[in-house]
Amino acid sequence: MKTLDDLLGEGVSGRRVFVRADLNVPFDKANPGVISDDGRARAVLPTLIALRDAGARVIVASHLGRPKGAPDPAFTLAPVATRLGELLGSAVVFASDTVGEDAQAKVGALADGEVLLLENLRFNKGETSKDDAERGAFADQLAKFADFYVDDAFGAVHRKHASVYDVPARLPHYAGGLVVKEVEVLRKVSETPENPYVVVLGGSKVSDKLAVIQALLPKVDKLLVGGGMCFTFLKAQGHEVGKSLLEAEMISTCASLLEQADGRIVLPVDVVAATAFSADADHAVYDISEIPADRLGLDIGPKSTELFASAIAGAKTVFWNGPMGVFELAPFAAGTRGVAEAITKIDGFSVVGGGDSAAAVRTLGLDETAFGHISTGGGASLEYLEGKTLPGVAALEK
Repeated sequence: MKTLDDLLGEGVSGRRVFVRADLNVPFDKANPGVISDDGRARAVLPTLIALRDAGARVIVASHLGRPKGAPDPAFTLAPVATRLGELLGSAVVFASDTVGEDAQAKVGALADGEVLLLENLRFNKGETSKDDAERGAFADQLAKFADFYVDDAFGAVHRKHASVYDVPARLPHYAGGLVVKEVEVLRKVSETPENPYVVVLGGSKVSDKLAVIQALLPKVDKLLVGGGMCFTFLKAQGHEVGKSLLEAEMISTCASLLEQADGRIVLPVDVVAATAFSADADHAVYDISEIPADRLGLDIGPKSTELFASAIAGAKTVFWNGPMGVFELAPFAAGTRGVAEAITKIDGFSVVGGGDSAAAVRTLGLDETAFGHISTGGGASLEYLEGKTLPGVAALEK
């Protein structure tokens, strides 16, 4: 597939370039309109700066959250436009709609080197429609804005959406540096990982990670399981898990995976369990065979953290997706912190698989440069490792 470097080599001065970015940033729940983690905005900066400095008229588009195909003030990208301007060091023009009168007027008024951000793409139902004609009609409108298309939204390439899949079919299209880097990294850990290869998985549900477990299990030396999903595995081993998160319908599947793994799946040996899902709840460390019936596990315990860190220590390749506990609450952050710190110390290549794992790195104040690569796409990363075709990448390769 052609890349941003190819486009810059062709020359973009005075030309309009449509950039699909992933600006789906989280906001501070206590302070509406305040971005709590601008990592995704910072990730697309190199592409935007390169195009701006080359004299392009840059039209940026992104989704935010899950509005239902119509304008919703709760999901406006207006605060993101402000933050993006701060990061770029120059104001970003904001269009109050996606393809309406305001967007059309502001696209038409763009000068060389200016950057415009369209309102949330998902305010138009054509963006996510499963109907090819409806999605295509919206793509037609977006494509009319530009001469070229650049996709630098790795976090969205697993979606068959108008701005990801259909617009590149209508314009000369190029992969941004972020997308190129993500694909290179994931190809490395899925096809040619250096052993020992350790995968660390967390998060809430086994069902969300089942396909990636099945795809990676034959390739890994150790697969460490923490987070809420570990309790279904522990139940499959015969342990009682109290009020911890449990997918009863997945117990037999977990038992089968443990048998197939022949000791390569490593589970916690102790957990931090509390009386309620709250930072103020009474909590203590329990051996996995002694979890009280009235408590729920919210983090792996200190012995488990040491066990996981020991398994990570000798690895040459580590892929991590999913926190070990509810890291947003201080009493239940130690497991995620301990595992993350162990990953930073390996003499090898480490990948943080986006999503909550990337958020944990920033929330816990860890050194981002200590990891080999921090992905911007949790879902896209997992689907790539599962062996699925990513619609956005396929569109760029055509």
